Amino acid sequence: MDIIQTPSPNFGPRRDGARPSLIVLHYTAMKSAEAACKTLCNPDTEVSAHYLISSKGVIQQLVAEEMRAWHAGVGQWGEITDVNSHSIGIELDNLGTHGFAEPQMAALELLLPQIMQRWSIPAQNVIGHSDLAPHRKIDPGPRFDWKRLALQGLAVWPDNVAAPVDMWWWKDLADSFGYPIFGDFGEDVDAEAACFQAFRSRFRPWAKGPQDQEDARIMARLAAQSTQ
Repeated sequence: MDIIQTPSPNFGPRRDGARPSLIVLHYTAMKSAEAACKTLCNPDTEVSAHYLISSKGVIQQLVAEEMRAWHAGVGQWGEITDVNSHSIGIELDNLGTHGFAEPQMAALELLLPQIMQRWSIPAQNVIGHSDLAPHRKIDPGPRFDWKRLALQGLAVWPDNVAAPVDMWWWKDLADSFGYPIFGDFGEDVDAEAACFQAFRSRFRPWAKGPQDQEDARIMARLAAQSTQ
């Protein structure tokens, strides 16, 4: 697998001796991979990621995995609040308005297992930007094929096992899975509602209406699978 080295100046040391334990997937929301690379390598923007994958499947490494890239911003996953210090960020060249190209997905599927093996990152810790920052981010969005990754052990997807749980347990189950249900995102943010929208976008993008029993079943299975 060829990886083009395109160093970005936007990085620093991981804080408090942290090691990568999460992989965060993003989309660039820019017109091209070239435009995204310029932004991620511009010191004035103060943003970066470890990797950028173009729609044609070209992988560029912008920041060394050992270093802290600036991709996640304010957010939380489980007990981790400094996500940048605990994660590796991968930007996917996509506007968010269309599906992800086959060459791009194939390249991601080659890159992910290598990172996961190097840092002993489990499948449940491969998440989206919207998972950790549901109050302000929607990427990689409902068009991203999480199930495809899960079938290869590169992410999680709920199985079809029955889980007769009360739908009102969704909040506690989502918290145990990692969603920042109790995150402090400001008084004007309904963290539970934001997390629910992020959950639906990832696991039930076709679903409409309020929370239902299937949401609770899926969340229960995800929580159970993440502890196995």
